[in-house]
Amino acid sequence: MLLTYANQLTILRMIFVPCFVLMLIYGYTRAAALVFLIAGVTDALDGLLARRLDQRTSLGSYLDPMADKILLTAAFVTLSIHSVPVVAHIPVWLTVLTISRDVIIALSALIIHLRTGHSEFPPSLLGKGTTTAQLVTVGACLFANITTIVFLAVFEASVYASLVLTVASGLHYAWRSARLIEAHQQNAPDHGKRGS
Repeated sequence: MLLTYANQLTILRMIFVPCFVLMLIYGYTRAAALVFLIAGVTDALDGLLARRLDQRTSLGSYLDPMADKILLTAAFVTLSIHSVPVVAHIPVWLTVLTISRDVIIALSALIIHLRTGHSEFPPSLLGKGTTTAQLVTVGACLFANITTIVFLAVFEASVYASLVLTVASGLHYAWRSARLIEAHQQNAPDHGKRGS
């Protein structure tokens, strides 16, 4: 069964994305913040359901991070547009840096897979920390429209935390990729000898 309860929640999270963006654009910032919060709850629930009901699937392993990435990217891009009526805006430079890192990682993973056949790229601790910092940045940016003073302070701190972690995780991923390619190149002659 591919369409498990966990996968259904993940798909629901993807459906939330256009609703979330439209709410922001048309000035329904509190509703957008609520949708973002609900999306976060579904993210926690789908993982819990997959573990408790033993419903982990290969489809879910692809859909879950994809849903998170789509939501985060949509939020970063929309909240960087200064015409969007919110109290705080995510700096354009952080959005460009975040998306560039994700594109480079995706291309690197594709190249490594094509060159080595390696297809498993579990997130590192730095990668998880980066995602958390980015989620906090979006959340603080949204909830600053409700309680300005508290969340603006959190927002400013989270912007720079996201910057540091995005750069650090990108460099760490580049190092891991280089290690994988190096290990493959070292093992390639051995495989050739054994085959001959």
